[in-house]
Amino acid sequence: MKIKVLIVDDSALIRSVMSEIIGSQPDMEVVGVAPDPLVAREMIKQTNPDVLTLDVEMPKMDGLDFLERLMRLRPMPVIMVSSLTERGSEITMRALELGAVDFVTKPKLSIQSGMLEYTELITDKIRIASKARIRPRSLPPAGGTQATGGVLPPVRNPLTSSEKLIIIGASTGGTEAIKNFLVQMPSDCPGILITQHMPEGFTRSFAKRLDGLCKISVSEASGGERVLPGHAYIAPGHSHLLLGRSGANYVTQLDQGPPVNRHRPSVDVLFKSAAVYAGKNAVGVILTGMGKDGAVGMLEMKNAGAYNFAQDEASCVVFGMPREAIAIGATHEVGPLNELPTKILHYLATHGSRALRV
Repeated sequence: MKIKVLIVDDSALIRSVMSEIIGSQPDMEVVGVAPDPLVAREMIKQTNPDVLTLDVEMPKMDGLDFLERLMRLRPMPVIMVSSLTERGSEITMRALELGAVDFVTKPKLSIQSGMLEYTELITDKIRIASKARIRPRSLPPAGGTQATGGVLPPVRNPLTSSEKLIIIGASTGGTEAIKNFLVQMPSDCPGILITQHMPEGFTRSFAKRLDGLCKISVSEASGGERVLPGHAYIAPGHSHLLLGRSGANYVTQLDQGPPVNRHRPSVDVLFKSAAVYAGKNAVGVILTGMGKDGAVGMLEMKNAGAYNFAQDEASCVVFGMPREAIAIGATHEVGPLNELPTKILHYLATHGSRALRV
């Protein structure tokens, strides 16, 4: 069975190029193209696609308005096609919040040749999206928050220490999973380092959006900053994020080395650095995502004394990265997304905290 794809974009050139890319794949087919959401609505009824690619800014109905209605009335895997601009990245973050599985960015120059160079990226995302779990849900208003299974009451963590760290990795579906995790973190939680597979230009908007929703401070890591309690640092899209040490302090480090597991930033790179510099003082968390990035690094964390958690299959959009980590014995506990913050804070509260020794 081929993956049926419906393309929605007001640009005839983009519709043509996307059709060429998708039509060249033996395991997928274009079942329709639509210039706007109103035409798309009828085509969805006629063709019953497996995946929808959706432009962000379109005439007659905004892509976000259409996505919100679609996810309420006919939930399905959607990949946003976005422009790489500050406004475009902010809109894309909102689209992921509304239920889009992933996004691709339009090249700034030479759209036709640029999109064709994206063939592997686009088709990989379509394959992943076709396997994603999409659940009907009542969507929150703009700026609202919604944890999987409902928001838990705040959990107070009595331990304020720069010693303990929480190290998180995620990919497909991870932007919402990370948001739902961080909004439950108290302002005095340990420092948090995060690698989410996301291209340059979007991680800053992601961090800014989270900073406005959470009790803790959230920022894109700049490299060299001290890792502080009540702060989360997100890997920028152009670099690997690593944990380092400067005297008695933990610090962030950035590295623009080659991709690892086809990703930069890579979860494995972050986790392996945490194994070296934090050891038993780290808590590892692996969330929804396709592939195996993070599994080997998490096992190294476990062998160094870290305590590790994985998101369970039922609450993942794509149960790839957690499954791989579980399969090689890298995790200690597995649980639904909405329970992980409580489990982690309980673990930290019951295992004490000593001053960092050097």
